[in-house]
Amino acid sequence: MRAFRAALPALSLALLAAACAPREAEKPPAPEPRLALAPAAFSDLPGWDADALDEALPALARSCAKLMALPPDRGLGVAGKAGDWAGPCGALPSVPPGDRAAARGFIEAWFRPWSAGDGSAGDGSASDGNGREGLFTGYYEPELRGSTRPDARYRTALLRRPPDLVMVDLGEFRPALRGERIAGRVVGGRLRPFEDRGAIASGALDGKGLELVWVDDAVDAFFLHIQGSGRVVLEDGSVLRVGYDGQNGHPYVAVGRELVARGVLTREQVSLQSIRAWMRANPGQAQSLMDLNPSYVFFRKLAGEGPEGAQGVELTPRRSIAVDPRFIPYGVPVWLEAEDPLGAPAPLRRLMVAQDTGGAIRGPVRGDVFWGHGADAEERAGRMRSRGVWWLLLPRGVAPDLGASAPAR
Repeated sequence: MRAFRAALPALSLALLAAACAPREAEKPPAPEPRLALAPAAFSDLPGWDADALDEALPALARSCAKLMALPPDRGLGVAGKAGDWAGPCGALPSVPPGDRAAARGFIEAWFRPWSAGDGSAGDGSASDGNGREGLFTGYYEPELRGSTRPDARYRTALLRRPPDLVMVDLGEFRPALRGERIAGRVVGGRLRPFEDRGAIASGALDGKGLELVWVDDAVDAFFLHIQGSGRVVLEDGSVLRVGYDGQNGHPYVAVGRELVARGVLTREQVSLQSIRAWMRANPGQAQSLMDLNPSYVFFRKLAGEGPEGAQGVELTPRRSIAVDPRFIPYGVPVWLEAEDPLGAPAPLRRLMVAQDTGGAIRGPVRGDVFWGHGADAEERAGRMRSRGVWWLLLPRGVAPDLGASAPAR
């Protein structure tokens, strides 16, 4: 209250100055992003002949299983209808495992590439350079140390999804809101906001029996929330795999921006590694920095060898990519060309499959590469802020709207 009272005179002067100042012309609102597509050929894809395309087919097979379980007339946005995938998905099992030539022949026979861009930028076409380039980041499956019981070492809990958490897909109520979600709890017949990260860290959910496992490092737990899934090595050496099971409905806020605003880091220096190093060097300020991101993730135990993406399939390291499902349908293969995350001269060029999403993945040319687990995956994911372009591979015969995409659901 003291700081607020002291600010009142300055605020009054600022308001007076604003009232006396001449009005500036209001800026028009920024155009809404939209996916624009232009037909392409496989010869247009840089490095197409050099990739081990067969390594991406297991990921595509998992997506095909999901697509073929849908009604044939189910719309998939720019990817046509589920029935349009019956041909390529039906032919996929006939491709011999490990046969690169056969994999290339299969893809070229059943798919056609489309250059993708943001139609709200440049001249509005997918071939315009201003709308073609976007940001590509990376994520991985971190490894933490934990225990099934709390003690002086293991004090930070990973929480299960609360039974009163209600997650709402707004697209089910308004088509224009497809891809938008909120969450909260019902109080008095109305949906109310759920507690934010700061409140939960301060004990708002204590005593409710939600603790799934305890880990020994709050900073590592914070980055697990960002990644969405991970491995917890227990004291007996066994591994508990945990994955996303809900979110509190608050928007994701990148804490790296705050460190840039404070002058601690430059935009070019921001990475998982640099943010974590600052938290380690400033333990007294680490929690307050983490609390600036109000988004909080709840977890569940996972079976299988890999984490599960938003499409409901197990992710494939280096071949699964998170997308904005408002523009890119799950299950669509994409050809990515982006800067190497470790600065190698040769760009990253590979076939991937859209199988996941994330709170920070927004826009028609925005992706997040899943790198797997281990030290190399962490290094690449943590440092990846690459400019790049991509092409969508759609079944032959699908003719998407070349000007804009319908949200993919």
